[in-house]
Amino acid sequence: MRQRRWKTWTLRGAAGLLLLLLLAALASWLYLRASLAQLDGERRVAGLAAEVTVARDAAGVPLISGASRADVAYATGFVHAQERFFQMDLLRRTAAGELAELFGPRAVPLDRSRRLHRFRARAQLALARLPAAERALLDRYVAGVNDGIEALRAQPFEYALTGTQARPWSAADSLLVIWAMYIDLQGSQESRELARGWLRAHSDAAQLAFLLPEASSWDTTLDGGAPPPPAPIPPRAPAWWGGGGADAPVRLAGADFTDSVGSNNYALAGSRSTTGAAIVADDMHLGLQLPNIWYRIALRFPDPEGGQRRLVGVSLPGAPPSVIVGSNGQVAWAFTNSNADLVDLVALGTDPARPGQVRTPAGWETPASHVELIAVKGAQPERFVVRETSLGPIRTFGAHQYAVHWIAHDPAALNLNHLKLETAASVDEALAIAAIDGIPAQNFVAGDAAGNIGWTIAGALPQRTTAARAATFPLESEGGTPTWSGLLPPARYPRVVNPADGQITTANSRQLMGEGADLIGDGGFDLGARTRQLAEGLRALGPTTDVRHAWNVALDDRALFVARWRDRALRALDAGALAEQPQRAEFRRLLDAGWNGRASVDSVAYRLARAYMWALHDLFYGGAARSLEAIEPKAGPAAGTSRWPDVVARLLDARPAGWLPPGYADWQAVELAAIDRVIADLTKGGQPLAKATWGKRNTADIAHPISIAVPALKSVLGAPRDQLAGDAHMPRVAGPKFGQSERMTVSPGREEQGLYNMPGGQSGHPLSPFFLAGHEEWAQAKPVPLLPGPVRHTLRFVP
Repeated sequence: MRQRRWKTWTLRGAAGLLLLLLLAALASWLYLRASLAQLDGERRVAGLAAEVTVARDAAGVPLISGASRADVAYATGFVHAQERFFQMDLLRRTAAGELAELFGPRAVPLDRSRRLHRFRARAQLALARLPAAERALLDRYVAGVNDGIEALRAQPFEYALTGTQARPWSAADSLLVIWAMYIDLQGSQESRELARGWLRAHSDAAQLAFLLPEASSWDTTLDGGAPPPPAPIPPRAPAWWGGGGADAPVRLAGADFTDSVGSNNYALAGSRSTTGAAIVADDMHLGLQLPNIWYRIALRFPDPEGGQRRLVGVSLPGAPPSVIVGSNGQVAWAFTNSNADLVDLVALGTDPARPGQVRTPAGWETPASHVELIAVKGAQPERFVVRETSLGPIRTFGAHQYAVHWIAHDPAALNLNHLKLETAASVDEALAIAAIDGIPAQNFVAGDAAGNIGWTIAGALPQRTTAARAATFPLESEGGTPTWSGLLPPARYPRVVNPADGQITTANSRQLMGEGADLIGDGGFDLGARTRQLAEGLRALGPTTDVRHAWNVALDDRALFVARWRDRALRALDAGALAEQPQRAEFRRLLDAGWNGRASVDSVAYRLARAYMWALHDLFYGGAARSLEAIEPKAGPAAGTSRWPDVVARLLDARPAGWLPPGYADWQAVELAAIDRVIADLTKGGQPLAKATWGKRNTADIAHPISIAVPALKSVLGAPRDQLAGDAHMPRVAGPKFGQSERMTVSPGREEQGLYNMPGGQSGHPLSPFFLAGHEEWAQAKPVPLLPGPVRHTLRFVP
């Protein structure tokens, strides 16, 4: 009897527990459903001039139509908030240093580094400077955002998971989103200057000139200038050279995707297009997560002449309501990171006799102190004091203090002039607007319906009085190279318009060799291999081409750069190197017979050749890397120069005795040591070398950032783990968490022919049909139409 009762109660308990679990699952599902965006229906809104419609297609891409630009801004804010509010929140908090309020104490170190810049206080000052019309437009966007978040029947699911509340949006928050992009696009320049400063302090002048060349053998510039001859190889290496020798642990620096933030863009003149209109293409390379950073959008509203203006492209949720890259029907434009030199670290002197003061190049001064209170979830607020000099806030690295003189701190570095591109009617107008655009400095490429193309820098540039190279190292507090003072006047911005070959290409490498190069400076140019391959790919299209063929150029995954390293490895693996070395023999067999000349997912040979190059980096620069990482984790030798492969290649060709790392009999022994490192790394755990394909290494790891806090949800909040073709030094840039955040090709005035895709869908909500819409096409590099398709949902806003 007791046993029967026990079984009965056990069954009842199990059934009750199951029921509770089912109820919890149902409640969670209902909560998630309640936080989905409204797609259809009608909403009454005070302050509208007339009806506004949001017509979405099957992928959730909206065409927002209204009778005024302000009404369209309101609806844009509403849509952004309902689909992407948590993403917007992370962006404003990233810039303001307010992440610990969501994620607790572990986010405090990051918040401290961002509070140093006091961007929230700067945003309030920037708002006061906005022209009345721009402020009114921004306020309508903000009103739309707040109405959009309030209209959800439950707040976005991320706040339930973090146990926090969504707070209202403000106009200052939209400016903070722009500063978040400054951080993303220029935040590595401090680490670069530190790395270069360390190399300067531990190398003589001749060694430094060789180790840090001003240009690379791959550079293909817009002005067609020849790079300066490389510095001669000095007779001896610096003492730190070769510190990653045979006794150092195996750690391939290339095991992680190491390329800097970048992008491709290019334009073909109407003289080379089948329609006579220019063709403009863009793919911005950024960190990849869900939702995607960009939100596809099309806008329609009356233009000043009484006609209808249609804009199409991508917006940045949270930022002032404009099309970041796209087309306005007359002009199309695209961005890549310029890598201009926009940060100076200025060493500050101290003196015990002057407590509380620091010496800047202008003399002694007392820094202003600002107390920042960092709110921390589950803990007391943290008090953080920012000390700020006339050149910028003070950051300490090791025993040294520096003023961070960054263009992002300048009052003119942020404005809403980007909105003026909406009505630009020609390339000349667009280039003039770019020079006054308050955004992080970008390579701006534009083309118009008449077939003209042009390039300039968009965003603020510093006005320097010395050679650009001298400013790429930390500056002395007195008697050394002066830092920049003031901004470069827009009239002095370099330009290239309608070049003779009918094409313009930028991909984060050096843009100019001649006049104008010093105006930009070198803030970390890419090696140049990607730019050259793009330029050659465009040239190969011939005298006449179309949008589809121009699109394909960005998908070029030929391994032209890594092919040279494969050839070097094959030469090192001669008969003597293979004697009684079966693993080396297998390495050579795979490198030789398995080479298809591409970074394809099934290629073992590509992975071996690439890893061999990076293993050489570790053998030569490993000692410097460990010393630099002790000062600043991001300040490795590769941060100091992207051109180290050229340096290593010259050494392997010349084989100078004074640069042979200690412990090696000859240069071939160094190359074989690098190959052995790759073998050891790729065969860990008993994996056959023949199974080490590039696709296994280059597997997408794209997920919602909340999965970092709640890893169990990664399977629900992540994209499929696609194996991706492509890599850093080729047009088709692809890494596990970094790559082409959008692909777009369009002719202005012919947007119906435009092509597009991106790695995530429109919505950040996992139950939305738009969460991963388009991801498969992106992974397979299949374009979709740039313009929204047939209408599936219509939401109306009425006065």
